Amino acid sequence: MSLAVSFGILLALMCVGDLRKTFPHNFILLGIFTLFESLLLGVFSAHMDTKSVVMAIGITAVVCVSLTIFAFQTKIDFTVYTGAAFVGLMILILMGFVMMFVKAPIAHIVYGGFGAILFSFFLLIDTQMIVGGTRQVTISPEEYILAVITLYMDIIQLFLYILQILNASK
Repeated sequence: MSLAVSFGILLALMCVGDLRKTFPHNFILLGIFTLFESLLLGVFSAHMDTKSVVMAIGITAVVCVSLTIFAFQTKIDFTVYTGAAFVGLMILILMGFVMMFVKAPIAHIVYGGFGAILFSFFLLIDTQMIVGGTRQVTISPEEYILAVITLYMDIIQLFLYILQILNASK
């Protein structure tokens, strides 16, 4: 049920521009989305080793802070690489279908590593899109709900792939 509610609200916020720009509906939907996503993440994390979850939280925090600092100070415009990131995402999805049938831990570590690198790249791109400035692609300040959701989903995915690496390496 949590997955259906999260996905439904995500689709509504992404596809209906007036809904994500209208106060207070946008904050209410964002709060409900965050609540159900946190329930999903909590249930998923409850099936993992506590030590791995804590390590994944720490690694994710360090990566996010480091990439945010880098995105703010670098002169390189990573927003022009959204096409390459999309191709990487398609490869990751295809790998995910294959990984359903592969039981080798090293394959899951490679898959998790590729996913973590890809979503680190997405986090870098999305942070620069929010910062704006002289970047080729930017997010408008009135699209703050869209910006929050993109960063939130990048961080969650990064955490899940790091957790997969730690879990498969045991």
